[in-house]
Amino acid sequence: MANSLRDLLREPRGRLLSFAACLGLLAGAAPTFAHHAFAAEYDGEKPIDIAGVVTKARWVNPHSWLYFDVTGSDGSVANWGVELGAPNALAGKGLQKADLQPGAAVHVKGFLAKNGGPFGYAVTITLRDGRTFQTGGAQDVPAQPGSALK
Repeated sequence: MANSLRDLLREPRGRLLSFAACLGLLAGAAPTFAHHAFAAEYDGEKPIDIAGVVTKARWVNPHSWLYFDVTGSDGSVANWGVELGAPNALAGKGLQKADLQPGAAVHVKGFLAKNGGPFGYAVTITLRDGRTFQTGGAQDVPAQPGSALK
């Protein structure tokens, strides 16, 4: 059998099959490399409760992102970015990208990123019209996010 496998790999068809099998293995492994745990990037002990004006929404898989300007008490403006769930999950909860157009007012509750910058994980987003959406989908968000976010 070793000779027949070696002969097969020498043929163009055999090399193609071998290449296709390797690609299949790599493609199957890619999602596991891309996904991360909440605790790896965000601090469950540091809730955020901030409001601002949308500058950009990125509706991408596996996690969408919302960027918005927050005006501090000293008048300075910081552009914040918060991670959301997947576009399909957000749409299933009733939130559409059209709800997050530049200029829209948002109120975000979630958790601060461990990197110390103006980044976080959004658990809920409330729009100007009062609609509130659960935007996070991480499995290991702290068990009682509502109590930490009041």
